Amino acid sequence: MSTLSTHVLDAVAGAPAAGIAVVLHRDAEVLDSGTTDDDGRIAALGAELSPGTYRLVFDTGSYFAQRRIESFYPEVCVTFVVIEERHYHVPLLLSPFAFSTYRGS
Repeated sequence: MSTLSTHVLDAVAGAPAAGIAVVLHRDAEVLDSGTTDDDGRIAALGAELSPGTYRLVFDTGSYFAQRRIESFYPEVCVTFVVIEERHYHVPLLLSPFAFSTYRGS
């Protein structure tokens, strides 16, 4: 089985994005949720993941609204595939009008 973690960096502040709510989905089912810590991380989401397609939804709108920053994306949805047994890390680089992600290690 595979495991999952995430990390959010606020590109405007140049710092980890603490306090972002993140929800893990598989199809229509919510598997787990969490909130990024002071280092912008969630060390573990979901139990062990079997092969399949998953979705992480980051509540970016609330994060920027709390900071009184106008933003374009109320949420960021990252869909990814678990293929092999390993640890998956999904980082998110965030700004009010853009975002980027990649398969981390």
